[in-house]
Amino acid sequence: MFDTLANRLQDAMGDLGRRSRLDEETVTRATREIRLALLEADVDFEVVKEFVAAVRERALGQDVLKGLEPGQQVVKIVHEELTELMGSSDSKLVFGRPPTVIVLCGLQGSGKTTTAAKLALRLRKHEQKTPGLVAADLQRPAAIDQLEQLGRQLQVPVYRTETTDPVVAARDGLARATKDGCDVVIVDTAGRLQIDEALMDELVQVRDVVKPLNVLLVLDAMTGQEAVNVAKAFQERIAFACIVLTKLDGDARGGAALSAKAATGRPVKFASVGEKVDQLEVFHPDRMASRILGMGDVLTLIEKAEQAVEQDEQEAMEQRLLQGQFTFDDFLASSRMLKKMGPLKGVMKLMPGMGQMGDLDIDDGQMARVEAIVLSMTPHERRVPHLINGPRRRRIAEGSGTTIEDVNRLLQARKQMEKVMKSMGKGKLPTLPQELVGGPAPKRRGRR
Repeated sequence: MFDTLANRLQDAMGDLGRRSRLDEETVTRATREIRLALLEADVDFEVVKEFVAAVRERALGQDVLKGLEPGQQVVKIVHEELTELMGSSDSKLVFGRPPTVIVLCGLQGSGKTTTAAKLALRLRKHEQKTPGLVAADLQRPAAIDQLEQLGRQLQVPVYRTETTDPVVAARDGLARATKDGCDVVIVDTAGRLQIDEALMDELVQVRDVVKPLNVLLVLDAMTGQEAVNVAKAFQERIAFACIVLTKLDGDARGGAALSAKAATGRPVKFASVGEKVDQLEVFHPDRMASRILGMGDVLTLIEKAEQAVEQDEQEAMEQRLLQGQFTFDDFLASSRMLKKMGPLKGVMKLMPGMGQMGDLDIDDGQMARVEAIVLSMTPHERRVPHLINGPRRRRIAEGSGTTIEDVNRLLQARKQMEKVMKSMGKGKLPTLPQELVGGPAPKRRGRR
């Protein structure tokens, strides 16, 4: 997400890092690049103008820390202004006396039905709620069928009413969900154009009959500058509380995220980062600003890791690693944890500094090939790798469809990683071997 914007802003910041002083010419050059980057990301022109003016005023004023290099000073300012632009702080859903009603609204094709299911799953997993889904989209063919299919997949009840009136469908669905003990009820409404007065009136009627504590505008991240007009129109008629950004895994340039909040004052609360039902994340403005500037997102990385592995398993692995033990069983556990965290390329971008390396050429298939080698070992070989001799290596290579050289490289890498873990367990700073960080190993001098 935001790859185009991130690359352009990082280029602008990189140029600043080579400057020895922060003068008006340097700031003017940097803000020009920032302005172009934001406009290319399809951010609203007025939003860009105000953002650049704020950065320039702070960079040339007294709001600069002594002791920082010019690049660091401007990066700090841009990070803070980006965070403020996207919401300054995390926003949370409001929960009241059960059932808490949430209404989703937005344009046709923005992804409301899928978002309803994703939100239900997230509330059940992370908020320990008992959600129910109400089908009130009577405009799109098969919308109700889609919601019911998602409900069956997630084991979340879906309430449909045989009617042509979405107000009746919303009211009856809420009543049945309440009777069944649902403490959160998510109402999926029909997509509509902001210029369609009849459908907008219908949405207002649905809102009035179910009396939601939260109205969420579902906004396609690829909408670009039009996001401002969409958000303003819905804000005038329905007064939504916050925004859910969808399709951030596509070719999203970031304009919607940066424009909508500035135009309406309503924060982005969630971001859909993939097609899977568990790929709905809380939107953290400060973390997103760090990602855009190539500074990584360690907190999100930690959260993903914690969700991907059981606590007792994590503690047991940590103990073995601190004792300098790194078996191939540990490797398999780590590999499966990484898979649960999502595509490896996305995980790597959360690491500080990795976002500044441009397009990461990471082959998820390589991980699968390495895993195949490990799975071709016997359980005893995985636990005691030093037993793997020549005949065993040949058998493992044949069983995994790889070469003996591939097996040798993996065995050598495991040995080096074990050395790193031993040094960390003794409280020493680890020095990564050349086999792991790339490049040839240093040549050893022969005896005289």
